[in-house]
Amino acid sequence: MDIRPITPNYAVTPQIAVEDVPAIAKAGFVRVICNRPDAEVPPSHDSETVGAAVRAAGLDYQVLELTHQTMTPENTARQVELIADAGGPVLAYCASGTRSTVAWALGSATTLEADDILAKARAAGYQLDQLRPALQGHSG
Repeated sequence: MDIRPITPNYAVTPQIAVEDVPAIAKAGFVRVICNRPDAEVPPSHDSETVGAAVRAAGLDYQVLELTHQTMTPENTARQVELIADAGGPVLAYCASGTRSTVAWALGSATTLEADDILAKARAAGYQLDQLRPALQGHSG
């Protein structure tokens, strides 16, 4: 598992497995967000299977499947809401962590400057400079 912090309360990782859940709980996360559609994974990694393990460990589990087509303003705002109302650190996952980072970045563009968003993503290993025009177009 490759957990990459984006902010003090938000980190991303590539696909997780049931076996990863104890380490996620031990790391102090209170919520896990699945951003990966089930169509992309085998049954052993689908959201129901992983979610059951996450909930059994006492963590909250939310599903917000994201693709290029569903990376809408409503869904990116929802990602930021799921982070804000978690009551503690959140771990989001997808195939590589990129979608989870992009969703946070686009959802945060109304409250953070583009340079700050891009720097946080870059520090976690995600190069999102191609999003600069979208981030600047939404900054408040």
